Amino acid sequence: MFGLGIGLTLLLILCLLCVCAFEFINGFHDTANAVATVIYTRSLKPLHAVTLSGILNGAGVFVGGIAVAVGIINLLPVETLVDQNLNHSIGMVAAILLTAIFWNLGTWYFGIPSSSSHTLIGSIIGVGIAYSLLPGVQEAAVNWTKAGDIGLSLLISPLFGFGLAFLLMFILRKVFKKRPELFQPPGEEGKPPLWIRMVLIATCSAVSFSHGSNDGQKGVGLMMLILIGIVPAHFALNQSLELKGIESIRLEMNAAFEKVDRQALSAEAQGQLAVLGNQLTVLNDLSRQSAGFTDVPGKKRFSIRKDILLLRDAFKPFSRGEFKGILPAANQQEIEGLLKKITAYTDYAPFWVIVLIAISLGIGTMVGWKRIVVTIGEKIGKTHLTYAQGASAELVAASTIAVSTYLGLPVSTTHVLSSGIAGTMFAKGGRENLQKSTLTKIALAWVLTLPVCLVMSGTLFVLFRWMLG
Repeated sequence: MFGLGIGLTLLLILCLLCVCAFEFINGFHDTANAVATVIYTRSLKPLHAVTLSGILNGAGVFVGGIAVAVGIINLLPVETLVDQNLNHSIGMVAAILLTAIFWNLGTWYFGIPSSSSHTLIGSIIGVGIAYSLLPGVQEAAVNWTKAGDIGLSLLISPLFGFGLAFLLMFILRKVFKKRPELFQPPGEEGKPPLWIRMVLIATCSAVSFSHGSNDGQKGVGLMMLILIGIVPAHFALNQSLELKGIESIRLEMNAAFEKVDRQALSAEAQGQLAVLGNQLTVLNDLSRQSAGFTDVPGKKRFSIRKDILLLRDAFKPFSRGEFKGILPAANQQEIEGLLKKITAYTDYAPFWVIVLIAISLGIGTMVGWKRIVVTIGEKIGKTHLTYAQGASAELVAASTIAVSTYLGLPVSTTHVLSSGIAGTMFAKGGRENLQKSTLTKIALAWVLTLPVCLVMSGTLFVLFRWMLG
């Protein structure tokens, strides 16, 4: 398989199965985020709730795109870490996988809602930092710009969840003040009114679907990291596209390049433009010499990938408008369109990868849900969850995740929904209505996940490199 020996093929399959296991664990770790409210308001029976959530989680993976997955891949410049020693790539993969699975299982076992996003990102950054500290390594092995964007997203989203859920509860009390049943816990027996059930089921469905569209992409990104790291010749470029298309896009870029008003350029812009021109030439030399991917040796395909990404980075200052007034607005749009065209060769995921992740996440969602459900449903607030609280928290979670997916940023479903429920409890009875011990555990997990995973994955990476030679 992929030209590897039997041993390496089995190892690759094992790594891919471990990614599926991570996504499976992610499923049952995060199931409670969607189903806790419908279960505790008796809108759905547990079995029906987790089945619905599982199906929609899997479906979300197919429609979420790959923007978040690409963000995960770009967080760790795999082009820097991949070298001639395949064992080093295997050490990278093993360190990330073992750390992510260990922390997710540990927090699930103790019933502590924690973030799979924090876990995975901490593991990836830990490997990148460890690589940077190796003797003789001079390249930066972490995309700190992307890491900063992701870190800001993970930091702000729980605060946003708490504040927006609090505000939404305040608005609902004003709008539905003649419907006091919305703000009362469900009775000992019976189901809520049909229209309330429909609202709660709809918000549960929205959270499940949004979770799949965002968290599923993290598994896709992790699997692509593995495939590019271990078998770069086959997955460095999207071979479903025509290789000659690169040359066509290059010519369009040259045309856009010639429209630049060079007289208006600053010294910095001139330097950036020179880098861009050099990258266009290098890319041309690589892509023009071959008729198709079958004519390109594996190492050369990886070189084309590197040069496409360097070209993308060289174009970024222009597409972001850092050199304002240099490019006409129409030309600006043209450049952004060309960037999307050229990065389609590097920013992709095979359909079978998406299928594997969707199945793993969907099935995982249907099992192991009870531990975290109890925490979210009973231990965040001191009073029973009401219909309005459940709908508010899930509406906030679904919308926050959807926006984050659109922006290509990973977000913690766990922390957004947990903080949303805390916000509704605070709106109902102030801080006295919150269970401080549970919130302390959640906050502690939120604070510790990133550094613990960073140190653990970095240590394992160095250890595996030493063991594997």
